[in-house]
Amino acid sequence: MGWFRVRQSQGSFWFCATAVGIGLIGFSSFPQTAFHDFLSTTHCYQSVRTHSKATSYVNCFSVTPSGTFSKVFQAADGSSLAARAQPGFVIPGLWEYATLYSLFLLLEDVRGRLESYLSDHPNAGTRKEWLRGLGWDQMALGQMPTAADLAASHQLKDRYIMLDRVDMHCIWVSEAILNLLPESIPDVSGGDIVRYPGMGVFCDNAMKIIMDLRPEPDAAKKETFLRSAMTSLHKVGLVGVHDAGVNPGNLALYRDLVRSSDWTLRVYAMVECYERNAFCGNEIEKYVDERGFLDISSVKLFADGALGSWGSALIKPYSDRPDTSGSLLINSSELTKIASAWATKGFQVNIHAIGDLANRNAINAIEAALQLTCREPSLAMCQARRRFRIEHCQIVHPDDQVRMRSIGVIPSIQPTHATSDMAYVVERLGRGRTTEEAYRMRSLLETGPVLGSDFPIEPCDPFQGIYAAVTRRNPHTGQGTDDFPEGWYAEEALSLDQAVRGFSEGPAYGSFMEGRAGVIQRGAFADWVVLDKPLEEMDIEDFRSVNIRETWVAGKRVYERN
Repeated sequence: MGWFRVRQSQGSFWFCATAVGIGLIGFSSFPQTAFHDFLSTTHCYQSVRTHSKATSYVNCFSVTPSGTFSKVFQAADGSSLAARAQPGFVIPGLWEYATLYSLFLLLEDVRGRLESYLSDHPNAGTRKEWLRGLGWDQMALGQMPTAADLAASHQLKDRYIMLDRVDMHCIWVSEAILNLLPESIPDVSGGDIVRYPGMGVFCDNAMKIIMDLRPEPDAAKKETFLRSAMTSLHKVGLVGVHDAGVNPGNLALYRDLVRSSDWTLRVYAMVECYERNAFCGNEIEKYVDERGFLDISSVKLFADGALGSWGSALIKPYSDRPDTSGSLLINSSELTKIASAWATKGFQVNIHAIGDLANRNAINAIEAALQLTCREPSLAMCQARRRFRIEHCQIVHPDDQVRMRSIGVIPSIQPTHATSDMAYVVERLGRGRTTEEAYRMRSLLETGPVLGSDFPIEPCDPFQGIYAAVTRRNPHTGQGTDDFPEGWYAEEALSLDQAVRGFSEGPAYGSFMEGRAGVIQRGAFADWVVLDKPLEEMDIEDFRSVNIRETWVAGKRVYERN
């Protein structure tokens, strides 16, 4: 008899065997899966919701050293495992749709918050390090803000300040930044330089004028932002994120981060070239981390702006501004050309589209890209393999809803967008378009959906998104609108099961990870969330402020409530 050492990627393990046993079960002949099963750690809880076709609920599962589920099972009542079950109710790890590099100061009362921040950070707002913020809305301010509004504060005067609108489709800058620009600034196609009531706001394609001047944070600061985001996301039960728009330099940073042992967030990164709506596929190498922490195989394109700033591209003019139909950030033929180029390179194409014209153009581009790159007998069969997506998909003409369902285009929807915008949607679109086109969920269910929040535009808490999807009410107030107090166009609401799967199974399918993410079954990533109550027993109003117990990623506890 002797002791033998077996080397694994996770370390070395020793076991004892007889001389005869060596001939029968040497490491070279011992199945890898069986060896991992032997080394697995078992966890039992009061209940485990699996999302697996094999069984819906169990109470135990085992996790391999490499961070996957090796066994999912029901321990018998009265058994030692059942007796040692941990308190809590488990669901599969949840996923988010977000833009992580936008993690900066959040603003409520603009000048007051900025002044307070500067009191604590007196060196902020320099030429080399601008003060960044997010969250203003001209609907709340009463009119479009100006640089002069910031200069009215002595503490803010001469500071370099750049503030994103709540939808991140406009930026508001201070006079110090305006002074960097030439005196005469021409209009920009697909964008808006707001000149009344004064200079200071740049929307959509016009934002590039300012972004080209912005000092880029160094790698250390970006890493700080990302790690801060990772911690915040785990706290609300998120194990992964579809990061919507990552430039080549930040992709390289991600590749460095996921190699570190303390990185615990799964990232499905959508490429965005340094120049928006461009093709830079020759500069990007597809990359899929075998441990599931980073996937670079998709691209983010942008068809239009946002509804709140009249930037969504509509087929017919806005009801409250008949002088405009919004802005296309790229014309239809060019969008088709760029989408086809990325599809030919083998990338999944994801197109931001909010207005009904933008969504129509996005569907046209997706159809053309599918026809160019696939040999399947039908577009639907081709799309099932390529899984092209429309991001936001907020206002879709009924004819185009039929086309989406026919082809199987995936709608990537943020339920809280509907409940945040519902106060002014009818004003923007009129009753008819709102009823037939706006903020569909149930109508598009058969082609998805992938659900998320679009953080940081909305809070990243997935349970608030679930609440909005199920009730069509604002998770901050618990209310609908005066016309729909019980829920805004509640016929488009999802069931609780559909909404939860939209934050787990939906993102998994939308990122080619079905069977590995959003599910608790053998071979899947060992990601789970522990709650104090089963989802089905929670009052729906409790979803507005869920305080989770634990979050686990790859079998490692990454958050525990104190």
